[in-house]
Amino acid sequence: MRRLTISIPLLLVAVPLVLAVAGPWLAPDAAGNGPAFAQDGPLGTDFAGRDVWRQVLLGGQNLMLVALTATGGAYLLGVPWGLAAATARRRAVDELLMRPLDLLLAIPSLLLLILLASTGSGSVLVWALMLVHLPDVARVTRAAALESASGTAIEAMRLQGEGRWRTGVLFVGRSALRTLVTDLGTRLTGTLYLVAAAAFLGIGVSPDAADWAVMIDRNRSGLFLNPWSVLAPVTLIVMLTVGLNLTFDRALDGRRKVAAPPAQEAVK
Repeated sequence: MRRLTISIPLLLVAVPLVLAVAGPWLAPDAAGNGPAFAQDGPLGTDFAGRDVWRQVLLGGQNLMLVALTATGGAYLLGVPWGLAAATARRRAVDELLMRPLDLLLAIPSLLLLILLASTGSGSVLVWALMLVHLPDVARVTRAAALESASGTAIEAMRLQGEGRWRTGVLFVGRSALRTLVTDLGTRLTGTLYLVAAAAFLGIGVSPDAADWAVMIDRNRSGLFLNPWSVLAPVTLIVMLTVGLNLTFDRALDGRRKVAAPPAQEAVK
């Protein structure tokens, strides 16, 4: 049962991930040249006569790349920002760092995406998503690190002459690691949702592009002609989001069991 609970999340993530990464190399070209298994068109064609299987193979790379890049960038900026605010010795510095982020929080995320990404390319969409997640990541980091940053242990380390790297990153940052990992799973799922919603609305992606979210929007009018033209990309997006959350949950459970003291394990 334990192996099953580990293998199912990994399988849910692996299927869309492999299709997104390897799909462009496996998909046949416009003339139909490609691997034999990719030329049969097992999912049929959409209302415009396009091969659905080819669109599925080509449509996941942009979604994955934008979501991973935007989420990673938000954490690269937000985690140091939150740690700096939590470890600031003066409240004025904390306020100066966190109050500008409240302005971004006041703007709805989808509205911010439309304002920033509708006038640019896919790279602008990445920056827009980073700005959407930056305030939340910084606030979560600050809240998770604030208790350790204001405790007696950090004061003792400062009195011993420990540098900011050891006090602010190695000690305070490590205490917030579990919360950040949990938030990362939810944040990545939310980013996938926003990327799919932006592509569904035609933001940052061409309306005729091979993209899973665009496929849903483009083929919904012909759903009853070929349901796979909508169900295939929907299933892959759902598998990816659910699998990511389950994978992060299992990873955290495994770490908690490893970190548990022997006496506690014996009681269990």
